[in-house]
Amino acid sequence: MVFTSDLSTSDFWMLLDRGYMPVGLVVGNSVYSMGVTGGIGSAMKGMTKGEVPQITELLYNARELALGRMKEEAEKLGADGVVEVKLNVIPMGSWMEITAIGTAIKYVGTKSTSGSKPTVVLPVDK
Repeated sequence: MVFTSDLSTSDFWMLLDRGYMPVGLVVGNSVYSMGVTGGIGSAMKGMTKGEVPQITELLYNARELALGRMKEEAEKLGADGVVEVKLNVIPMGSWMEITAIGTAIKYVGTKSTSGSKPTVVLPVDK
């Protein structure tokens, strides 16, 4: 089986040890805007201390949209879940871009090699 993943070697072996197999790299992205009115209002509120609710709401909405799109990709691959999710947040004034990247995994069996350690074998032929 061929797949793309950003898992470390130890994470990969831990998944295999528990009966899971990576099925692919999944990505969700969203670019979200508050609009002109919201941007001006948040800029004015940003001059004082404290939370700016418009920015917080923008972050939550953009994050949920990106994670939802990533989940849709995982479902198309027939995955049971997504691990090692990384969020990249790029604020751009009244705009925000969020990218969610993770590895979709599928349960493939109860085979567990619990206690065994992966072995790397390097040939020493001259």
